[in-house]
Formats: sequence, C-alpha cells, structure tokens
Amino acid sequence: MTTASKITLIRMAFIPLLIVFMYWSQGVAGSWPLWVSLGIFILASLTDYIDGYIARKYNQVSDFGKFLDPLADKLLTIAAMTVFCEWQIFPAWALVAVLTREFA
Repeated sequence: MTTASKITLIRMAFIPLLIVFMYWSQGVAGSWPLWVSLGIFILASLTDYIDGYIARKYNQVSDFGKFLDPLADKLLTIAAMTVFCEWQIFPAWALVAVLTREFA
C-alpha cells in the first residue's frame, strides 16, 4: 500500500469523527464542537491535496488509489451534507440528487 493510499484511509477515518462532533454541537452556531468539526473537515480536505501531491511526485499512482480517493471525497462531503440535511440547513431533495448522481 502506498503512502498516498494510507493518507486517503486516514481521510476516511476522519469521517466518523466529523459526524460525532457535528452531532455533538447540535447545530448550535459558535459552539466549540462545531468549530472542531470544521477543523476536521478542513484537515480532511487538506489530506486530499497532500495524497494527490505525494502520489504524483513519487509516482505512487495505483488502481487502489484511483478508486479510493474519489470514494473518500464523496463520503466526506455526503456525510457533512447528511448532517446539514438533518438540521434542515440543506434540502433533502438536493441530497438525494447528489447521492443519485454520485452512486449511479
């Protein structure tokens, strides 16, 4: 397994943490769990850049990485959108449209 793929797996490990802190905040603006979840989302997004950079620079492009990287991106964004949908910040029809498009 390449370093880039390991970083992608770390990004996927951030997803449950993101969901836990988002639920813990209960959607209260300015609460510290919500800020932590924002930090987790930003950190996870940065790992997307880092693993892509490492894969290209050190020629670590693999079929596993080509499959896993977009999947991790989709799961991260869909997890956040799902919580926003539950908080009624994001419309459910839009979430269904995104889920249908991504997994069709």
